[in-house]
Amino acid sequence: MAAPAATAKDSHPSRSSHYVNDALYRQLIADFTGWQDDARAVCDPVVRDQFRRLLEREARLLDQLRYEDWLAMYAAECIYWVPSTPNAGDPRREISVMFDDRRRLEDRVYRLRTGFAWSQAPASRTVRLVSNVEVFAADRDDVRMLRSNFLISEFWGDETRILTGWAGHRVLREGDGWTIKAKQVNLIDCDQSIRNPSIIL
Repeated sequence: MAAPAATAKDSHPSRSSHYVNDALYRQLIADFTGWQDDARAVCDPVVRDQFRRLLEREARLLDQLRYEDWLAMYAAECIYWVPSTPNAGDPRREISVMFDDRRRLEDRVYRLRTGFAWSQAPASRTVRLVSNVEVFAADRDDVRMLRSNFLISEFWGDETRILTGWAGHRVLREGDGWTIKAKQVNLIDCDQSIRNPSIIL
């Protein structure tokens, strides 16, 4: 007997990881390989400022714990990837610090909201700095790749720590704005022992 067809509810990215398949992994690796090419750099200061504001808003929303507004910046079918190797590698074959699809991101935010995420009780206080924003053309006119450096100061309990590195965003034009399709967070010490990174980077 044939399995029942998936319903629209079952295939919603908030409930199912249906879009995370081998084709997605191949495309993700291709998208984040060789894209930081000076020949693709977008030098128009107006365009660069537009995307700088997008990244600064993302940082502000996370600092303010406005997770639902932060999630709204992301496409329905998105990927949030924190590699554990300096050159990113292949998330199918290497452990990642985090590798979340939409469903997992929503689970993460829900857990933070319950008050039972003990590593975030109380919630960390953070300040994020974003700099060196660069914009690169992509394989499609409605897609851009963004590179930025970040520094996150986190205070939790009686300890302050610093997380730093660079981020790559693949953004997609939707209507009059841009949504984040994929984010790669590259910590400079990603291959070292990192205390539970319970905050969203």
